[in-house]
Amino acid sequence: MELFGVPIQTVYLYTLIIAGSLTLLFLFFGDVFAGLSEGIPFFNPTLVLAFFTFFSAGGYIGELVLPLSSMFIALFSSILSIMLVVLLHIFVLVPLSSAEESLAYKEDDLRGRVGKVITAVPIDGFGEVVIEGIGGIISKSAVSFDNQQISYGTMVLVVDVNNGVLSVTPYEPM
Repeated sequence: MELFGVPIQTVYLYTLIIAGSLTLLFLFFGDVFAGLSEGIPFFNPTLVLAFFTFFSAGGYIGELVLPLSSMFIALFSSILSIMLVVLLHIFVLVPLSSAEESLAYKEDDLRGRVGKVITAVPIDGFGEVVIEGIGGIISKSAVSFDNQQISYGTMVLVVDVNNGVLSVTPYEPM
């Protein structure tokens, strides 16, 4: 079968090369297009490029290997591509997008958290505190909120955060 005077295998191959190249470019420079999916919520460039890549690869291989009509191969390739894109979306993109947000924190979120002094906090000086959480361990510089010395190993409560430095006070659980 020919499409616009070009064999269908050649069309599939060129589409595969172009879609694959655009997918790699989008992978490296995807942050430039980050706002594109905000304007059109159902349009995800990653899924569209993946569909064309899967479709053209399936069509090209089908034309080379299967002794079926080109229309049946195109239909089979499109159904297979839709299934692969749905699986890609459900099992790769959704978990990645939620994992990216779960590891981030704001400094204001540290207020009210309990940590442990790993470098003693002197009067009018800086020490270091670690705060353990689900996302890992956060180590921050700290000053005493009450201008008192806080020794190593003391549990502290984060009262305030100013320019990345925690203001802490000794904490005693009830």
